[in-house]
Formats: sequence, C-alpha cells, structure tokens
Amino acid sequence: MPSYEHTFLARQDVTAQQVTGLMNTYKAVIEENGGKVGKTEYWGLKSTAYRIKKNRRAHYAFFNIEAPYQAVLEMERQMRISSDIIRFLTVRVEELDEKPSIQMRKQDDRDRERGDRGDRGDRGPRPPRRDRDDRSFGSFRDGEGGGGRSFGSPRNVGGEARGVGGESRGAGSEE
Repeated sequence: MPSYEHTFLARQDVTAQQVTGLMNTYKAVIEENGGKVGKTEYWGLKSTAYRIKKNRRAHYAFFNIEAPYQAVLEMERQMRISSDIIRFLTVRVEELDEKPSIQMRKQDDRDRERGDRGDRGDRGPRPPRRDRDDRSFGSFRDGEGGGGRSFGSPRNVGGEARGVGGESRGAGSEE
C-alpha cells in the first residue's frame, strides 16, 4: 500500500480542540476507505510566511498515512469543502518515519534547553535589584540636554555654506 505524509493548516480562530476533532475526522475518512494512519502530530499555532486566505497564523497538523490513492483523494476532497482548512499538502514517500518529526523535536529541544530557569551557568548570582527611585534618567527630566541640538534649531544660522575647516564659501569668497 502507498505511504504518504500529509500536513494541513487550519484557520487561526479555530481552537486546538477543534483541530484535534478535525484530525480525528480525517483519520476516520482514511480508515473507512481501507487505509491506516500511523502517526498524528499537532504542531500548534504557528506564524505563516505570508497571508493565506486572510490568516497570518495557522494550526499545523501532520499525518503518516498508509492508504490507497482513493482514500487520500476522498480526504483531500473533504478538506477542500471544509471552511476550517486553509491549506494542505500530501506527499508520497517510500517509507514512513516513525520517529517524531523535526517540528516536534524542535519543541522538545527548546524545552530541554530551558531546563531550570534558575540556572545562570557561569555568570554567577544576580546583583540585588535597585528601587525605582535609585535609577537616574540623566538630564531628560529637567529639560537640559547637553550633547545634542534641540529640534527645530537650524545648524547654519548665517545662511552661508561652510567648507572644510570652517572657511566661508559665500558669493563673495574667492577660491
């Protein structure tokens, strides 16, 4: 029997429970038509690279399917009819990978990297926090700003163009 990897995207305003229900519905369609769904993964709500049917984000779901071509066609037909599915892709593969997909491994790696949030490694303990009154905001509070010109004041008040070294290049200057 042919093997397929199938991914679909559901609208962003659908809940995760509804996406799980959609996954179960399409799994039942495959099984009714003589196929078998090996692995199902819900990847979560993720940003898309571009807007798809006015959606910037989508719920991603993944299936490993062993089914006849007609079962996959029926599932795709029902997905086209559903208003909750905004995009899907089915790819025929030589053999199915039973390990977790790369998307699931990324989530596991991120969780493992974070570990105990109290560990600061070789940076040592944090310094004690200061009260808000101890923080200085420089001269912004009293309106005196040294080191920058105020907005709206012209740089060249005299109207003459200045060259390198400050020499004047007005109409009366000679070169």
